[in-house]
Amino acid sequence: MNINATLLGQTVAFMIFVWFCMKYVWPPLMNAIEERQKRIADGLAHADRAAKDLELAQAKATEQLKEAKATANEIIESANKRKSQIVEEAKAEADAERAKIIAQGKAEIEAERNRVKEELRKQVAALALAGAEKILERSIDEAAHSDIVAKLVAEI
Repeated sequence: MNINATLLGQTVAFMIFVWFCMKYVWPPLMNAIEERQKRIADGLAHADRAAKDLELAQAKATEQLKEAKATANEIIESANKRKSQIVEEAKAEADAERAKIIAQGKAEIEAERNRVKEELRKQVAALALAGAEKILERSIDEAAHSDIVAKLVAEI
């Protein structure tokens, strides 16, 4: 019975040890394990949320980049249109100025031609009078015969 008593004593001691562990050691151990599981689960949830936030931020950044590129293209297109418009306006102004200068030049040429014609008429009239005077061998009074001279100038 000595072995049985020892065995019984060991069993009781083991039971007390198990009870003691269950009462005082096991709950803090389980709390620590549960706390760690909770922190791991929270960390994983935060990681998932951060990954989703990153994905959303990347999508938003991509969308904003597309919008910025579209806006930049619109601005460039608008600037090119404005450039073309300015060039066309400058061409139109240059054409108008050229036409004005040409018209002015033609008017000056016409005025000079008329002045030269008038000068030539006067010289021809003077030569005609001088020739007629020689032919008639007498002097012609220009004041007295101004109507004849004017008629002669008009005919020339």
